Order: sequence, then structure tokens, then C-alpha cells
Amino acid sequence: MATWLLKTEPETYSWQNLVDEGRSCWDHVRNYTARNHLKSMAAGDLAFFYHSGKEKAVVGICKVVRTYYPDPTAEADGEPPDRWVAVDVAPVKPLKVPVSLAAMKADPALQEMLVVRQGRLSVSPVSALEWRRVLSLGS
Repeated sequence: MATWLLKTEPETYSWQNLVDEGRSCWDHVRNYTARNHLKSMAAGDLAFFYHSGKEKAVVGICKVVRTYYPDPTAEADGEPPDRWVAVDVAPVKPLKVPVSLAAMKADPALQEMLVVRQGRLSVSPVSALEWRRVLSLGS
């Protein structure tokens, strides 16, 4: 099982939206590296749900419940339908304490984490060590 981080602006789509819906399409990813990460996801993989914008914190854990397929928003955005992909995710649980980007940047164990180094990437892999450390900070 691989682990990931999915970023979203809570004003656009929040953790509470995912909880309320029970399952959602993770779409509108328009970066080739992030798209390739989506293509690498397998059903059952876990991901941190990260609120970007003003909050900048990991707030929950979700699970990939459907592997990649053509992003249904691509054509509406004027893109070829096969260029971009989406996955479906479902909520697993919220973190007891949100883990802020500032806390991650201050933690020596998380200095190589992509959200710390490449803040603009909306989908990124998380190593086993990083996963355990963020869970520890969020409990």
C-alpha cells in the first residue's frame, strides 16, 4: 500500500464536504507530475487530506476507492478528455489535531516531504516515515 497527500482549498472542497458526501471524485488536477501520481494510486491506498489556502494543514485521512479514469471535467475545461485523470476517494477519519505546514517545516523528520519542498504540487507521495510522523503529530 502506498500513501499520498492530496491538497485542496477548503473554500472549493473541504474535508467536511468529503465526509458529507461519503465518496468523491478527485478531479481538476492540471499538473503532469500530480497527474502521474494519480495514475500510480491503487485502490486501498491511503492519503492525507490537506487544506491549502489560509489553513495549510493536514486535517484527515482518506482512502482511494477507485483507481484512475479520465477526468470528467477535462472536456468542460477545453482539454482533451484523455489528458487528465481522476480517482475516487472516501473519508477514513479526521486527525485529532490538524498538522500545520509550519509544524511540518519545523520537524527535522519531514524536511524531505514534498509538501514542504514543493508546496504547489497538489498530489504527492508520502514515505512510510513521513506518514508515521504526521500521524504522530496529529494524534
